[in-house]
Amino acid sequence: MNPFHIYVWVLGVAGASLATYFLFYRESKTANDVEKERRAWLEQAGRITDGTVIDVQEIPSSDDHKSATVLIYQYDVAGVSYECSQEVTYLRPLINLHSCRLGLPTSVRYDPQNPGNSLVVSEKWMGLRQ
Repeated sequence: MNPFHIYVWVLGVAGASLATYFLFYRESKTANDVEKERRAWLEQAGRITDGTVIDVQEIPSSDDHKSATVLIYQYDVAGVSYECSQEVTYLRPLINLHSCRLGLPTSVRYDPQNPGNSLVVSEKWMGLRQ
């Protein structure tokens, strides 16, 4: 076996070891981290359109005895009407839910490539008109 073949084998084993490490031992993101990244991306790259708040609901959770607050809204993009919801439980200090009523006009940030991906409230942007 010549030295070139030995180097190829060593590099192959090292590459396979690195791939295995990154595949199995990297930390996976939590659902909250993924949602926070989605909101941050929409803050920067999302387009803004007019929408309407339809409802605000408190949904009880069975596992930890806390309730989730969900804001339901609708908006139109290119002649297509979208009805979406956003969980705003962790953003409650930023908004006054008592002022959110049926028919309240709002601004909606949406992804131009996927208009169903949208938000009304984030850490740095507020679409609710009060």
